[in-house]
Amino acid sequence: MKKNSAFLRKFAKRKASVISTFLLLILIFTAIFGPALCKRYHPNHQNQAERFAPISRDHWLGTDYAGRDIFTRLVYGAKFSISVSFFGVLAGGIIGVFLGLVSGYFGGVSDNLISRLIELLMAVPGLLLAIIIIAVMGKSDFNTVISVAVSVIASFTRIIRSSVISLRESDYVKSAYILGASDWRIIFTHILPNCISFIIVTFTLNLGTALLTVSSLSFLGIGVQPPNPEWGSMISLAKEYMLSYPLGILAPGLAITIFVISSSLVGDGLRDALDPRI
Repeated sequence: MKKNSAFLRKFAKRKASVISTFLLLILIFTAIFGPALCKRYHPNHQNQAERFAPISRDHWLGTDYAGRDIFTRLVYGAKFSISVSFFGVLAGGIIGVFLGLVSGYFGGVSDNLISRLIELLMAVPGLLLAIIIIAVMGKSDFNTVISVAVSVIASFTRIIRSSVISLRESDYVKSAYILGASDWRIIFTHILPNCISFIIVTFTLNLGTALLTVSSLSFLGIGVQPPNPEWGSMISLAKEYMLSYPLGILAPGLAITIFVISSSLVGDGLRDALDPRI
């Protein structure tokens, strides 16, 4: 209980992180429940008679070049943008954590092989790596998740590996080994629970990067596929009209900016609050 209260006090000191937490929760809530609440317009319903309609009571953010309600598409876009980013980071995190545990605990040949793999992944920029994966596997929502997962594996593996190397020399790990506990029991019972804080921070910090990757792929036309609305594809479709009707770009662009900055600030706040040295 004292640890939880100390964590909350440390986190609350960073006002930017607290505000970012609320903004991030609002966006996540919108992604989960927003489509069920936006029943007035279908995100792909076109009405040429209302092309580029201004902001009004009927259209809170106006309409785009095809007469589609921008607010509805923005809400549905949150569902695809955030969910693809979340599951991509989750899948990549699971793989990265497992590789980090194996590499840091066993060392030797497994450490060398995994380290070379991580160096290879880090040698290629994340977005370029995602584009290569899409080019090889083909365009689909599932392949977009895979591309995001592969692009974040290295960050999880490096963090967990360094943590495991320091933890495996601790007294309680050595005591468990002397008492006859198996290697995997030590890893999942004694080492992994002490890495949870690093996993949470790394996951949060990677969410913003993952969403940028998803939006960039969709902007290029190789990410989330039409007719599914996605923030990056909304910007791509509206770029031809950005001078005459800039709201089509500003709305999804602002949503992406808020999510990326919020996730980064929340991650920074969690890192400071969970760091025992502070």
